Amino acid sequence: MAELRVPKLNNNDTEYLLVEWLVADGSPVHEDDMVAVVETSKAAEELPADASGVLRHVVRAGAWCRPDEVIARIAGESAGERADEPADRAADAAAVEDRAVTPTPGPAGPATEPAAADPTASGPLITAPAQRLIDELGVPMERIHALGLELVRKTDVERMLGLVHELSKVQRAVARAVEQSHRTIPAAYLAVRMDLAGALDHAAAQTRAVRRPVGLAEIFVQAVAGLHGGFPLFFAALDGTTARLSRAPDIGVTVDMGEGLYVPVIHDAAGRTTKEIASALMRHRVAATTGDFKESDLTGANFVVTLHTDGGVVLAVPFVFPGTACALAVTAPQEGTVADIGLAYDHRLINGRDAALFMNALRAVIEGLS
Repeated sequence: MAELRVPKLNNNDTEYLLVEWLVADGSPVHEDDMVAVVETSKAAEELPADASGVLRHVVRAGAWCRPDEVIARIAGESAGERADEPADRAADAAAVEDRAVTPTPGPAGPATEPAAADPTASGPLITAPAQRLIDELGVPMERIHALGLELVRKTDVERMLGLVHELSKVQRAVARAVEQSHRTIPAAYLAVRMDLAGALDHAAAQTRAVRRPVGLAEIFVQAVAGLHGGFPLFFAALDGTTARLSRAPDIGVTVDMGEGLYVPVIHDAAGRTTKEIASALMRHRVAATTGDFKESDLTGANFVVTLHTDGGVVLAVPFVFPGTACALAVTAPQEGTVADIGLAYDHRLINGRDAALFMNALRAVIEGLS
């Protein structure tokens, strides 16, 4: 009997949501058929069956699951296994039922609260912290009953009263990345003033030539990618006392269209034309409005370009994304065509002199455009 296990889809999430089963429990499947959809903090992925046979669900849709967890089994007749083996079916049914009555909380799930001492039989069970808040604010019990909950926690009352703001799944992922970065990466920062006049003229000319919007994002992605060969450590990842070098510049670009911060990746950016980079970024901006990303769109960056070109921003200090060594902050010109472009870098791997050499090389590329 084959097992369907959840693969590790990224380095930031420890749990994924099993959104839906594409194949019903007890139905036949073939190897490589897509059978389930799991959702990470930023993308949805379809999982294929790795064998042919009859699919038996172990985890219900809507439950949280961890990497390498078994979420289904596939019984194959050819191996002498019976798809309707009573013991197997009973075990799987018990597992699904257990998940149904005791769902695993998500990453932001509330901690258990002590129950109130004497909950009334006619209403919901109210935890002691929730009851204290209800009494303190004089909340009518009719409003509590109207929640339709069997168990009322303090957070339920706060949410009802508009006292809490739930972080979106995307923002929770950002929070985890920022926390990990600040905890594990000793970052330094350096800014260089650049004249973007030639770059802006070049962007306008390229927009007309390739019939795609070309701006500072596209210009800096291409310029940074061109420095990969001369500055390999800036695209490396630190592993203890060893730097793992990359074979190609895979440039992540921050995209925030109001639905959350995403960092899609332009893979092998040095081997792409301006039109290809512009087309890819345009697709990513559209996907950011709907969250319609695949995990492969968001993984594999070895350098990140962060965009701060709106709202009169004159200086930005990005965090170094875990798994990378550098993050370049691009701001728009404020007076005339001059802007301060900054580099945050992992000081364990890169020293200030090398950072200055990199930024001056980048300035030479940018100011050499026309």
